[in-house]
Amino acid sequence: MTQAEWRVAHNAAVLMSLGLVLLAAVAALILVQGIDRQIGDVLHTYDVRNQARELTITLTGAESAQRGYVLTRDDSYLEDYHQSSSSIGTRLLALTGLTTDDPLQAARIRAIAVETVDKSDEMERSVKLVQDDRTADARRLIAAGVGERLMGSLQVALQQFIDEENAKLFDRNEQIDQSRRWLVGAIITALASAVILAYALFARTQRQVSALVLSKDQLHSENEMLEAHVIERTQALDEARIHAEQERQRVEALLQDASHRIGNSLATVSSLLGLQLLRTKSEEVRVALESARSRVHAVASAHRRLRLGHDLETASADEFLEAVLEDIAKTAGDPTAVNITGEFDPIVVGARDATTIGILAAELVTNALKHGFPDGRAGAIAVSLKPDPNGVPVLRVVDDGVGPPDGQSLGEGGLGSVIIAQLANQFGGAPYYERRPEGGLSVSVPMPNIETVSTAS
Repeated sequence: MTQAEWRVAHNAAVLMSLGLVLLAAVAALILVQGIDRQIGDVLHTYDVRNQARELTITLTGAESAQRGYVLTRDDSYLEDYHQSSSSIGTRLLALTGLTTDDPLQAARIRAIAVETVDKSDEMERSVKLVQDDRTADARRLIAAGVGERLMGSLQVALQQFIDEENAKLFDRNEQIDQSRRWLVGAIITALASAVILAYALFARTQRQVSALVLSKDQLHSENEMLEAHVIERTQALDEARIHAEQERQRVEALLQDASHRIGNSLATVSSLLGLQLLRTKSEEVRVALESARSRVHAVASAHRRLRLGHDLETASADEFLEAVLEDIAKTAGDPTAVNITGEFDPIVVGARDATTIGILAAELVTNALKHGFPDGRAGAIAVSLKPDPNGVPVLRVVDDGVGPPDGQSLGEGGLGSVIIAQLANQFGGAPYYERRPEGGLSVSVPMPNIETVSTAS
């Protein structure tokens, strides 16, 4: 090879090496930009999911307060209803702003907004009927199931909206991960090729030692810059992860504090009802106040005893219901007269469902104490939550008390039976009452529609 040919080959090799290094640098920059986009997508999806869940919680709170007001005419429920209703529009506006760049999700939000307006009108209509002293009409409106169907449709639509956001995030992450793999391969290939060319130039000529050393130094400098940039981005990701964990812990503390405050507030209401109970002379009023106090205490216990899991969205039924039974036993009067025991499988359910299950269990146990053990009669109540052979969770309360009188229709009675039926209906089931041959009553509530996250063996 002549000197001229060697010079041309040398220059071509040098240019190729520089081009490969430049290609690696460009690929690294594209990789960093992909990571930034991925972080942005995760944060955006978190905001959208959070707003959607907040809307679901707000709607549920408004419906619970509306039903509580219709059933009890307690103005405290009316205040909660107005507070929750005023937040619905804010949540919808936030979701609308977050989905402006996605026509499909924006259309879903518009459809959800229409259904939300219909649900709000239905709730407002029942509240207005109660305020106009037409409580029976309001209860018939609730019993018709229109509001429940609207709420069910809204919950399904919001869940589909959240699932669509999750699917979009998954698809975008898959695309970014695939691009990252190609880019990493391109960087490795480019750098390896550059090193091979540099080595070939060094091996074939001693006269180009100085030039090769300089080229090697330049390549080393580029590598250090890339490594420094990667370290910087890695540190940024670590800081973002630490910040996200701190935020999760803060949110967990806020949720626990909120549940505890709600429970304390309801406990205060229960105490006030107890004071009023001591001051009244009417036996009928005393019975009504005692029933109201017991139910408010049950709701307070359900909130104070709720302990969320690490995901801030679920709770274990066994820990939760054991705590609720302890509270009931402490307030049952003579703790030695009726022995209350529980046997629960560690079924993990959503936090909202856990609270409802706790209220349902408290209502069933309270009814058993009230009607099964009159005049200080001793006995036992067994509470269990286990899946049936089909995997459907079943809440069962069995007592060995006096049982219902002969000829009385089971499951038909006062407000307690209505509340039990409505709570069971939220899970797609209905209470089943059965007289026990040895005495007492067994009540089973299957919950086919409850969403269980996992069941520990």
